Amino acid sequence: MGDCNTHTNQYSESYTDQDSLNGPKKSREHESGNEDVNISILSLINNYTAFSETIKGNSATTRAHNAISMNNTHPSYPKDPIISIPNNIPELLNKNPSKQFTIAAMPAYNEEKYIAKTIINARKYVDKVLVVDDYSSDSTNEIATALGAIVVRHPENRGYGGALQTIFNKAREVHADKLVILDSDGQHDPQFIPELLKPLDAGYDLVIGSRFLSTDEKGIPSYRIVGMKVLDTATKFAGEINISDSQSGFRAYGKKAIECIKVSGNGMSAGSEILLQIKDHDLRFTEVPIKVRYDLEDTSSQNPVIHGVSVLNAIVGMLGYRRPLLSFGIPGICITAIGIIAGSWAFSAYYTNHMLPFGPTFLSGIAIMAGLLLITTALILNSLVQIVKMERGS
Repeated sequence: MGDCNTHTNQYSESYTDQDSLNGPKKSREHESGNEDVNISILSLINNYTAFSETIKGNSATTRAHNAISMNNTHPSYPKDPIISIPNNIPELLNKNPSKQFTIAAMPAYNEEKYIAKTIINARKYVDKVLVVDDYSSDSTNEIATALGAIVVRHPENRGYGGALQTIFNKAREVHADKLVILDSDGQHDPQFIPELLKPLDAGYDLVIGSRFLSTDEKGIPSYRIVGMKVLDTATKFAGEINISDSQSGFRAYGKKAIECIKVSGNGMSAGSEILLQIKDHDLRFTEVPIKVRYDLEDTSSQNPVIHGVSVLNAIVGMLGYRRPLLSFGIPGICITAIGIIAGSWAFSAYYTNHMLPFGPTFLSGIAIMAGLLLITTALILNSLVQIVKMERGS
């Protein structure tokens, strides 16, 4: 179970012109109001980058970064073009070849308000920052590119799970040794990145930033705490793992986890899907305390209740094929027991009054048939799961 077959997908980096980065073309009248603001922001970013590069101009890392930037410079592009990223990024960026290559990655969807600060702070602790632009319609792509991040732009909105798929594929493609994933909306503080990376050096494969291990939980809304605890319990049953914050998106992955983990879903349940693979691949995991900001505006594109229900539904679905005896067998036994009890009561009434009550008799028959069907399904699915596990093990 611990061995992984790595399949490297060739992902490419997209750079677009001013019009394509802002999504569908708008009228000149509509764009003119924001044009000056965007130019000012990009001007400040370019000045900051130029000053930073001047200070660090003698370093091998900067020279390599300049080489990459020159190689990726083209006079013009068609709308939403595709340009390949060099596969030797670790060798180019690391002055010492023995040094581990660390990436900070963040999904981004219309995050122009906070992404610049997140990138600037994150790159203090890693070798390179990767931004997956999930078809943003604002200046997210422009800002991330101007700050020197590797930007992969989706041709359509693929959701959080789709962004994680791209992140892991790109991390394997550039041979990353460590991968930190955090939100780009400002809720995750990059200053906790070193704390997440430390356990990886101690032999752990996955480190989860937990909001509930922090000494200060006052900032977490109470309704979120209730919802997260429900999802934590569901994840515990599905994956047979005990984690205090299964819904935390602030995590660090070692080399083994990067190679093994495969994300299949596109929704917000992808985070739980990753945790369910811990036992499959015999990954060592731990948690470290972090703090998350909930005082920021426009940090979520989905209603928290709808989000929680969708994640719970996905976890229950994963529980069905991962632990069929628990998800189908136990309910089947309970329903069969109810049918037997109702049948016993109906026959008792028949012997007493010489009349067979219709209601209890009908309920007994339906319950017993449904219960036996669930039990049979559980046994069949469990057999199939065991066969799949044996094939993977071999």
